[in-house]
Parts: sequence; structure tokens; C-alpha cells
Amino acid sequence: MSKIETSIKPRAVALDTGGTMSDSFIIDEKGYFSVGKAITTPENESIGIMNSINDCLSPWKITIDKVGAEVDALVYSGTAMLNRLLEREGNSNIGVIVNKGFEDLHRLGRALQCWIWLDYGGRLHAREHEHPEPLISQKNIKGVRGRINFWGEELIPLYKDEVETAVYQLIDRGVESICVCLLCSYMNPRHEKQVARTAKRVMKKRGVDIPIILSCEHNPIRGETPRLNALIIEQYAAEPSRAQMIQIAEQFKGKGIQAPLRILTSYGGTISPYHKSLIPTMVSGPIGGMIGTKFLAEKYNLTNLVSSDVGGTSFDVGILSKRYIPTKWESSLGRFILNIPMIALDSIGAGTGMYVRYNNISGRLEFGPESAGHLIGVCNEDSGVETVTMTDCSLILGYVNPDYFLGGKIPLKKERALEYIETQIANPLNSDPYATARGALDLIDINMKNHLQAMIQGLGFRPENYTLVSFGGGGPLHVAGYSKNLRFEDILIPEWAAAFSAFGCACADHSYRHEKTVDLIITPDGSMNDAVVMMLNATWSQLKKDISDEFKKEGRDPDEMIFKPSLKMQYLGMLDDLEIESPFEVVSVDNLDVLKKRYDELFEQIFRRGTKSPELGYHITKAVASGIVPVPKPKLPEMKLVSKEPSESASKGAREIFWENGWHEASLWEMELLKPGNSIDGPAVIEAPATTLLVPPGHRVNLDKHRIFHMEGY
Repeated sequence: MSKIETSIKPRAVALDTGGTMSDSFIIDEKGYFSVGKAITTPENESIGIMNSINDCLSPWKITIDKVGAEVDALVYSGTAMLNRLLEREGNSNIGVIVNKGFEDLHRLGRALQCWIWLDYGGRLHAREHEHPEPLISQKNIKGVRGRINFWGEELIPLYKDEVETAVYQLIDRGVESICVCLLCSYMNPRHEKQVARTAKRVMKKRGVDIPIILSCEHNPIRGETPRLNALIIEQYAAEPSRAQMIQIAEQFKGKGIQAPLRILTSYGGTISPYHKSLIPTMVSGPIGGMIGTKFLAEKYNLTNLVSSDVGGTSFDVGILSKRYIPTKWESSLGRFILNIPMIALDSIGAGTGMYVRYNNISGRLEFGPESAGHLIGVCNEDSGVETVTMTDCSLILGYVNPDYFLGGKIPLKKERALEYIETQIANPLNSDPYATARGALDLIDINMKNHLQAMIQGLGFRPENYTLVSFGGGGPLHVAGYSKNLRFEDILIPEWAAAFSAFGCACADHSYRHEKTVDLIITPDGSMNDAVVMMLNATWSQLKKDISDEFKKEGRDPDEMIFKPSLKMQYLGMLDDLEIESPFEVVSVDNLDVLKKRYDELFEQIFRRGTKSPELGYHITKAVASGIVPVPKPKLPEMKLVSKEPSESASKGAREIFWENGWHEASLWEMELLKPGNSIDGPAVIEAPATTLLVPPGHRVNLDKHRIFHMEGY
């Protein structure tokens, strides 16, 4: 690990709170870093966060309040908001006003919403398609007459008397907020603003003050269903977390940290907990891994990478082709489609905490969908868990050291795990408990492997074209299993794999990103170019002003901001767009050819030259703008390479491990004591307080100068 020998002056603190572990990542003034880990405390996240930070600082025998004044950047990512949505424990006391006739929009959604969350097999079979349970009562949704068309023209004036009636009814129902989502308001917000003015008059008469959230201000993007869902989920799951985020921020201030708390977003930037919309932060945890993967791509001069994150509950995979991080616009959260920008990730329920059960009907083992999370498994005697988990299987097979989990802070009972495995899954199969445990791990590894392979081949490539980056607390333990026979160019396992998502948070910019649907057409003959340029420049100018206002609210000088305009484009008639950065803040008619060329080149890199169709013209779907203030970034350690033979001081002896169909004597090593240049042949187990790297028979790992392991078969 990259550590300062005598003292530490932290410049940046990054946090990643998952369902099982809370990770902290502290960077000093030279870019060197240290990692901490602690059990997540869902009832009060700040406890687990502070425990993790103290673990990170423990080598120096200090606490954060002693060095907090040195911190310039503080970034958080977590899953609390997402869990609130998934577990349906949010605030449903929300009122909604829509166009007359669209009162069932949230309940019915679009056809896509019935299957977008299913795996590939489930999507093929219509019997598995189902509408998600609505988040709010149908009685809380009111329709009013009035209509704006696709071009922003008023077809039917707004019926203000119906708005008054709707607001009175919602007040009588005791709603705590009112969301307004009218058709095509992203083109013309006039009707939504009229609703807001009318509602405020009604509230004044009633003597109440209820927040009114307009979709034209919250997310002015085409697509009524995902836009309405985003408004509702914001109030249902994200807004209730605001108080906890602010509480965490205030707690850090009490520790002497004056840097404002930033929350990682789904598109890779960071925003304040006081920002008007927190929904972009709901899936911030897995996003950090993708940002960290891109950081490695640049440092190692790699082009194509696969990011694979094995946590306690999920396996998250993202793909970087030509170092391009794809951003998908239409995504799904809690089975609801949303139109918020999100780095493209695919997840399956497969993690170290997944429950393993014997199915009496099929006569086979099954895992999930539930997970023990931070409770670990039956091996944790104090957890109350009574169902076998993947960690229990790894423990009895010799992969995990029962006395070294989290550095020995949580002792694990191997005998208890063996007893439960024998009773619950081995005896029903009339099988040896060790072979059964290995079979359970094979089952989850195969699922992860198939998920990896399907994503890569779905792009028309093969694993040989990519470098795999494995991280998460369970990544080093499972990587040999889920990469088996896939023949990646290389497999990278950072020594800090257990906190790699927090590392990615530290790589993220202090930034805001705003978008607006524009739907501009660049025709082949250029007949509409003047209108395109005028509209694009006006939109970018407004977005820049909005972002500057965001920084002003935080007390930051907007002049520090680096403004980056970009746009989403596609060939006319295509379904999916790509994002390109504009080299011009103000574009002219002559510059349009530069933008078109940039899009052509990116399209060709990601897809194929033969599929280009510039002769049809170009469709600019959205204007995008980002405002960035630079923050301290981590620096990979640069260490001198030594001999391949590891020092005896790093050896911890040997232990029997079960692999495939038999037992093998594996060498044991302390990860931190291995030196760059060392090579370890399997069977071996490399231990660290926060993770375990399993090197099975027939495999080898080499530690490079940046303290990243490279795994290979031989």
C-alpha cells in the first residue's frame, strides 16, 4: 500500500458505503494514499464511515479530528437511497399533477418498464414481464386539461380552475410535496410554471407551504414516463436521504474538515447534498469503479478494459472501449425507467454474501437473490444469520483466514460454517461438504463469467481484445473462477481492490452536469445550419449560467470553473446517440463540420466504419454542459522492482485449500509485505485485512511497480 512513512497530511478523503463494507480512501499532499475498511452500519452510516476512516489512519495512531483541517476534498458514494427504493421504504406521501388522461402514466409506464430489469432469458418470455408496484397511491395523482405540442406550441390553454381543484384535493390528502409533469414541458415550460403560480396562491389561502417540483426545472428531457418517474423517485427515495447526507457533512465539519461534502453521481461527477436534485447520486457506489478503471487505462496506456466489481450482494460490470466510458440515458432503478445520465453498468445478484440453498423441487443448489450483506454469514456467530452464504463456502475450503477477516476484528467460526453447510446443502445432495461448497462457488463464478462474456460479445468483440480489472472485496477471491478460459489480454488486481470504488470517487471531478433536449437536425444540404447554431449556443449559454449559479450557492467562485460543452448526436433515424465534447464554447456554422467529424470518428471507434450513415444527416438530441473545479487526485505508487522471489518475511506458512476435486497445499503470503517484482505461483493465498487474493493451481500473479497484481495461467 502507498503510505507515508512518518506522518500524513490528508488532502482528499473518498468514501464508499456499500451494503456490507464502508471503505475510506485518503490521499496526502503528494498523491499517495491509504485505505480503511469497516462494517457498514445501515441504521447510522456515519458510524461505519468514521470507523473506516479511523482504520485508514490507524498506522499513524491519529484520528481524523487531528488532521481534518488539511482536507481540501471530501467525496461520498453509497447505496442508502437506492436501498430505500428497492426495499420500498421511502416517503409515498407525494402529490402529482399531470395532463388530463395521463393519470395512469406512473402505474402503466411503458412496455420497456415491464422487462428492462429482467435477465436475457426473462426478457424472452412474456410470462415473466410485470409492471412494478406504483410508489404512490392513484388517488394522489390529479389530471388537468391543457396541452403543449412537440414543438413547444400551445394547442390547448391550461384550465386554471382544474389546477386549483387539484391542489385543494392534494392539500386535503395531506401530501408533503407536489410534483408537476406536463407533456412537452421540456420544450415550453409555460404550463408547468402556471401550475406552480396557481398552486402557491391556493396554498396561501389555506395557510400551508408545500414544495412544488417542476419537471421543466428538475430534468428538462424528452420522455414523459421516465421524467415523471424521476420526479416521484426523487421525492420518494432521494429527498428523505438529504437530511442524513447533511448530517454526515456537519459531522465532518465538527471534526475540523472545512471542505464541502460532495456526493458522486451516476454520470461520474460530484454534487453537493444541498443540490436541488439528488436522484443522480442514487447509484453512486458502483460508478466509482468505472472512474477508477479509466484512471488505470490512462496510466497503463490501455485502450479496452472491462471493469468487474464483486461485492457482498452484486457483480457490477462496465466496459471501456477506446477509453470511452459509455453513458446510457434511459436506465432502470427499482424497475422504473428513468431519464437520468448514467455510466453504463450491468449488474447481477452475485456476491460473497449471497445465500446458498438446496431446492427440493429441482434437486439443485441455488444462490440469492437475498444476501447476508454486512452480517457476512453463519460463520459470524453474532450475526444471527442461519442460512449458508458464499463466504461460508470460501471459509471451509481454506481460502479465507477465519482469524484475519478485517484484520481479525470479526472472528469467523469455521466449524460452525462446516456444520451448516453439511446440514443445509451437502446432506440433501448426498455429497461431501467440501465438494458441495466448491460446487456452490463454481455456480456463482459461472454466472459471473457468463455475464462478462455476454456483455463483451454483445459489442461484437472477444475477451482477447480487453484487459480485465478485478476489484471489490470479493474480486481477488473470485477472479480466477469468473475469468477461467476467457483469455483476457491481462488481468489487473489492485492491491487496494477492496476500496477501489472509493479510489474511483477520489478520481472524480468536483463538477456539475446539466442537460437539455434540443432535437436539432443538421441536414445534408445544410439548410437548417443557422437555426442549429443559434439554438445550440443559446442553450449552452443558459446551461453555463445554471452551473455557475450552482457553484455560487456553495460559496465557490464560478471563475474557477472549467466549462466543457458537449452534445449528444446520432445519425438521423438511428435509435441511440453518442456524446462528443465540443472544442468550441460558441459554435459557428463553419464549426459544425468539426462536430460532425468528431462524431464520425467516435462512432467508427465503437462500432464499425460500414455502419456509418452521414448521408442521412445528423440529429443533435441533447445539449450537455459540465462545469469542473479541479480537486486533488490520487497518484499511483512508483516503486523499484526487485527479484521475482518474495522475501521470507512476507511468508505466513502454508494452508490446505480445496480446488476443483481435491486438496492442495497452498503457500500463504501477507499482501502488504510483498515487493514489486515478486511473482507468486499457485496454489497460493495472499492475505490482507480487507481482501484475499486466491491464486489457484495453474495460475501465477506478478506484482508490478504500481502495486497492482497481474494474473496469468500457465
